[in-house]
Amino acid sequence: MRIAILGTRGIPASYGGFETFAEHLSTRLAARGHEVTVYCRAHYVSPRQLQYHGVRLKVLPTIRHKYFDTVVHTFFSAIHAVSERYDAVLICNCANAPFTPILRLTGIPVAINVDGLEHKRKKWSWLARRYYRFAEYLSTLLPNEMVTDAQVIQDYYLARHNAHSTMIAYGSEVERRPNRDAVRKWRVEPNRYVLYVSRLEPENNAHLVIEAFKKVRTAYRLLIVGDAPYAEHYINSLKASARGDKRIIFTGFVFGQDYRALQQNAYCYVHATEVGGTHPALLEAMGYGNCVLTLATPENIEVVGEAGVPYIDEFDLAEKLKRVLRDGSLVQAYRHRAQQRIQKHYDWETVVDQYEQLFARMSGQELPITVEAQEPETIEVRT
Repeated sequence: MRIAILGTRGIPASYGGFETFAEHLSTRLAARGHEVTVYCRAHYVSPRQLQYHGVRLKVLPTIRHKYFDTVVHTFFSAIHAVSERYDAVLICNCANAPFTPILRLTGIPVAINVDGLEHKRKKWSWLARRYYRFAEYLSTLLPNEMVTDAQVIQDYYLARHNAHSTMIAYGSEVERRPNRDAVRKWRVEPNRYVLYVSRLEPENNAHLVIEAFKKVRTAYRLLIVGDAPYAEHYINSLKASARGDKRIIFTGFVFGQDYRALQQNAYCYVHATEVGGTHPALLEAMGYGNCVLTLATPENIEVVGEAGVPYIDEFDLAEKLKRVLRDGSLVQAYRHRAQQRIQKHYDWETVVDQYEQLFARMSGQELPITVEAQEPETIEVRT
């Protein structure tokens, strides 16, 4: 099939969850023989980069602005995609729902992955939150298929909009082969630091994690991995809060092999995001064999099940951190549970299978059936 992915900043991933998702999905679909195009933004991906691991990259300009970056780029992408006559298009982010008709009116089937509940994010103005609510509604009407990434989000759309969706979770790799030397550039020792990863925006609660960690007497360090455009004031407040505690280290964005090394060498991982569906960083932490402490939102609990340590606020997190930091056997038990849960519920190949079937259904095609070779049956003949 000829498939396109619109609405992300592009690949290779250098920003957040949708970009990580697009990278894994597109490269794995390409490896299966599909012709996949990912539309990229010029200020994230060089226009000279035409391909990535078998995926065609189409780099287009946009307006670099907090409110217009995504929608302007997706509009340009949809216009370009019309002439390409793709068999199926996946649009990421419900904010891009208004551009679905551009493709559908020319006969191109469209699915939209709505992500989480963006109207709850504190970074948006009241007008932006109203736009997101309207875009949510359009996501239930305009595309051929609506995809949700968590049961909690699927239930929300059914309850609020009476709209059914296809639930396909994100995926994660399962691996723990620590490259111990790779983490020392951040002034930490392997298995001697607590890891936090997220865009540094208020609803992701880095401030909660910092305040909780400051309450814990330990020689372990806290690595704050992430950044965010248009959030300078919040990020400055985080650094001011951490000033004086040399155990707290800000790394900025980290991707690729360095990111894998940080995940696989951490003692434990703290997740604090309160808005959204399934968060790739949480899945990755579990897949890379971390003991996970997570804010007890319905979406996060859906992901970790019994394989993580839930907490409700900074005081509870401080107590749970104290317990985890002094009990290595508990950490090992949760590491094992986390990887088992990822293998069972969030395997990337299973996720790609589901998207492949979705795109085939949208385009009216049938996927070839793979028949595994079997040993010939032995028949006992009596004479």
